[in-house]
Amino acid sequence: MRVASLDQARTVLKDTFGYGDFRPGQVDVVASVLAGDDTLGVLPTGGGKSLCYQVPALLRAGLTVVISPLISLMKDQVDRLVGRGVAATYLNSTLEDHDTAARLERIAAGAIKLLYLAPERFESGDLLRRLQSAGVALLAVDEAHCISEWGHEFRPAFRRISGVAAALGPPQVVALTATATASVRRDIATQLRLRSPNVIVGGFDRTNLDYSVLACENADHKDLSLVRVLRSHARPAIVYAPTRSAVERVAKRVTRAGIRALAYHGGLADESRRATQDAFMNGEVDTIAATNAFGMGIDKPDVRLVVHHAMPGTLEAYYQEAGRAGRDGAPAKCVLLHHAADRQTHEWFIRGTFPPRSAVEQVAARLQRTRSGPRVTEEPTALARACQKVDARLAKVVLAFLEREGLLRRPACNGEVWLRLLATPARIRRELGPDAPEIGVLRALWRMGQDKLAEGRLVDLRTLAPSLSARAAQRLLTRLRQRQFVDMSEADPGLWIAQPDKPLDAGELDWRRIARRRESELHKLDMMEGYAMTTACRRAFVLSYFGERDPSARCAGCDTCRRPLTSTGQ
Repeated sequence: MRVASLDQARTVLKDTFGYGDFRPGQVDVVASVLAGDDTLGVLPTGGGKSLCYQVPALLRAGLTVVISPLISLMKDQVDRLVGRGVAATYLNSTLEDHDTAARLERIAAGAIKLLYLAPERFESGDLLRRLQSAGVALLAVDEAHCISEWGHEFRPAFRRISGVAAALGPPQVVALTATATASVRRDIATQLRLRSPNVIVGGFDRTNLDYSVLACENADHKDLSLVRVLRSHARPAIVYAPTRSAVERVAKRVTRAGIRALAYHGGLADESRRATQDAFMNGEVDTIAATNAFGMGIDKPDVRLVVHHAMPGTLEAYYQEAGRAGRDGAPAKCVLLHHAADRQTHEWFIRGTFPPRSAVEQVAARLQRTRSGPRVTEEPTALARACQKVDARLAKVVLAFLEREGLLRRPACNGEVWLRLLATPARIRRELGPDAPEIGVLRALWRMGQDKLAEGRLVDLRTLAPSLSARAAQRLLTRLRQRQFVDMSEADPGLWIAQPDKPLDAGELDWRRIARRRESELHKLDMMEGYAMTTACRRAFVLSYFGERDPSARCAGCDTCRRPLTSTGQ
C-alpha cells in the first residue's frame, strides 16, 4: 500500500537534502519502497543509495533501522542527517552505557526516525526486544552484498539479519548495494528472505569514466608510471594500494616527486585519519594514497583520477573503488597499474582463507584431544609439532579458518566475562533474600547456563538481563564475587571453543560449500586478471561481468578502444 507519492518524495528530497530530482534507478527504488514492497536495489557507486531509504523513512510513521557494516561511517552519516534536521542516531561499541541508554529512551519515545546499527549489534537480545517494543517500519540493509558468500566482502554476521527481521514483525526490507552479479543478487534475496522483491538494477555503465591499464615490469616501474600519470592527468586523485606499508611508501614516493600526497589507512590514529580525510575533502591536498578503508561513504564528487597501484582481487572491488572517480558526472580517469605478480599475492591470500582439509581436521582433532576447558591454550608452534605436514604458519591459518567457520571464537571486548557459580541454590536462598538486587542477575545466569555454570562458561554481560546494562550487571556480579557466590574474571581475548558442550569436529563442516567458495574466489580473480589482460573493450568486459552488455561491444572510453595509454601517461 502506497504511503506517499513520488511528488511528496521529491519535495522531501529538495527541502531536506537539496536535490532537484532523483537519478535514474534511484527513482525506481524509492517508488518500490513507497509502495511497501521488499526491494533489492543495485545502484552504481555514487548513485545515491542512502537516499533510497532516507527519503521514504521521512515520509512514513515509525522507525527505520539501517544495518551498515562500517561503524566508522555511522557517525558521519548520522551527523549529516542531524545537520539537515533529521532525527537520526546510531548505536555501536564506541558509546558509553549512559549514551546508549539515553538513545534507547529516545527510540522508545518515538523521537528517532533513523537508527544505524552494525549487524553484530543484534547479538544483544536486549536490543532486539527493545526494537520489538518500539516497532520497526522499515529495515534497510546497506552494502547488502556482504550477506552473500559469493560476494566480495562476505560478512557472516549479515546472515543473522533474516532472523532479526522475522523477530521484528517482519518489517518491509530494502537491500542496497553497488556491486552484485546476477548470482549474488539471487543469493541476497534468498538470504534476506525478501518477499516477492522488486529487483532494480540501476545500470553499471558510468559513461564519464575512462578505463586504462598500464603493464609494468616491477614495483619501481609502477612507481615511475604512477608519478607520470599523476603529473599528466587532472586531480584530485586517489591512489589505492593493497597494504598499509605500501600506502606509506607510495605516499612518500609521490611526495618526493613533487606531488604532495597523504597516506590513509586503518593503522592511523583516529585523529590522524580524520585530519587526512578532511585535508583531502577540503582541497588542502589533492592526492591521497589509501587502502580500501578509504572511500565508503566518502562523498567527494570531483575526484578526477583513481589509480590502482596493484590489481584488486575482484572486479567488484575494482568497480567500486574506481567508481569513486567522477561522481559529479564530469570526465574522470581510472588507471590500473598491472604486474603479473599481483595475481600471486591474491592466490596466497586465497590459500590462507581456505587451508587444506587434512590440516584443518588434524588441528581440530588435536584441540579436541588436549582441551581441558573452552579456552584454546596451544600455540601454532605446538600445534605444528603435533600435526603432520603442518608448519606454524599453516597452523595459524587453520585457527583463523576455524574461527571464521564458527568452531572457535573470540570474546567480545568489554562485554564478556568468564564466570563460575560457586554457591548452591540452597545457600543462595538462605543468604540472599528474594528481594536482593543480586537475585535478578543470578536468575538470568541460571536461565542461561543452568548446571553448566558450576563448570564455568563465557557470559555476555550485554545480553544477560533486559533491565541491566553491562556495567550494572558487572557491578552486581562483583558484589557476588566478593561474597564468594561466583568466581568471575575478564575473558581472555584469545580463542575459545565456540560450543564447549560439543566435540570440536571439523568433519561436520560443509566441505562442499567451502570448496565452492574457494572456486568462486579463484574465478573472481580470473575475471579481474582477464580485465587487466584483455585486448577487447574494457568497459564492455566490466558490464558483461555484471550481466549488462554484450562483451563484443566497443566504446570510446577505454585504452583498448583507442590508441593504448603508454607508461609515460601521454
